[in-house]
Amino acid sequence: MTQLKTHQDGIPSTPGKIKMDRSPYIHRLRWQFSLAKLTFWSCLFLGLILLFFLRSTPSSSSSSYSLSSGTDSTRRSLASTWGGPDWEKRVRDSSKIRSHNGISVLVTGAAGFVGTHVSAALKRRGDGVLGLDNFNDYYDPKLKRSRQARLERSGVFIVEGDINDSALLKKLFDVVAFTHVMHLAAQAGVRYAMQNPGSYVNSNIAGLVSLFEVCKSANPQPSIVWASSSSVYGLNNKVPFSERDRTDQPASLYAATKKAGEEIAHTYNHIYGLSITGLRFFTVYGPWGRPDMAYFFFTRDILKGKPIPIFEGPNHGTVARDFTYVDDIVKGCLGSLDTAEKSTGSGGKKKGPAQLRIFNLGNTSPVPVTTLVSILERLLKKKANRVMLKMPRNGDVQFTHANITLAQTELGYKPTTDLQTGLKKFVRWYLSYYSDSGSKKRSDE
Repeated sequence: MTQLKTHQDGIPSTPGKIKMDRSPYIHRLRWQFSLAKLTFWSCLFLGLILLFFLRSTPSSSSSSYSLSSGTDSTRRSLASTWGGPDWEKRVRDSSKIRSHNGISVLVTGAAGFVGTHVSAALKRRGDGVLGLDNFNDYYDPKLKRSRQARLERSGVFIVEGDINDSALLKKLFDVVAFTHVMHLAAQAGVRYAMQNPGSYVNSNIAGLVSLFEVCKSANPQPSIVWASSSSVYGLNNKVPFSERDRTDQPASLYAATKKAGEEIAHTYNHIYGLSITGLRFFTVYGPWGRPDMAYFFFTRDILKGKPIPIFEGPNHGTVARDFTYVDDIVKGCLGSLDTAEKSTGSGGKKKGPAQLRIFNLGNTSPVPVTTLVSILERLLKKKANRVMLKMPRNGDVQFTHANITLAQTELGYKPTTDLQTGLKKFVRWYLSYYSDSGSKKRSDE
């Protein structure tokens, strides 16, 4: 068959069906692209295998992953904190369903920012909720302990343990037949990956596999909802970001581990029949937030009179984020749990096709970071000492914008909190929390 000839403007010379170009050049491009993708994912999974090898090798030195969630030393120190009749009773009581048609949910990362809010919301509506967290020191553990105390007052027990501790996970499923898992435990943060890359592989890949392994063997298997990230869109320039867009160009190791998690989720769904829903969060903010997020440390440094770095893109381009208030994210999480179909496997064997979904959860209204700072200045009644800097090549991207059409259709997801309103609530919490913390600290001295 002869190849289709075209004019210089690229329009076919004759009407009709366009035939595919089979030239050696095109084949070579496709081969190079496929090889690049294969090399990328191979490196990720080889890294995972290497990590497992290193973890299984005795060493007299302390672990290099001081902040990771699954080192042997961490598991040994946490092993003594679970087990026994009293512990099992607390697990059962916390997981007890107290509403008609309620669900029983294991929430990993329950002492984290989103985990705390999701756990509280589930408990308020009468679901059974059990938390799991290792309380690592990626940021101030005192904040995590304060969240824990808040949840315990509402009847949520947080087991202190690690997602890489398969014995603990199996024990939890022996004590409670969870209907759902809300997996929010992860190593967060884009920039920290350049300092401690192993913690991301250990938590976001090995930890996810550890959880899936236990869930696939549970009888009955739970439905799983887990936190991916908007970071998977990486260098994608098409906005707003849609779930159908390419996600094979991560700009950070954090993004790469979350993308790997999505591929791993597909595998466990396909082989074992696990019902899995992934959620791509877009820049979550609000009360009880993470101190490593810009809105949080901007607030702290404005109050202290310290300079705050504000990044700008090439040619002084605007850096903007699709800031999403935590209560809106919680609505999306609960909607995902409520619409999750049952897993189709039993005892590690698939019996039929299972649900596999991915959703964007954003606000759909990107706001320049400079506008964020201006809002904080008004709320704090204090001018910021702004320092404009070029965006470094550390994994951050210039712009994020969520297309939430799919979540609106499937989950009934509808964000309602604008940045001005959300930041007002955050600042009110921040001033109250750190004022109280300062008073307690002074009284202890």
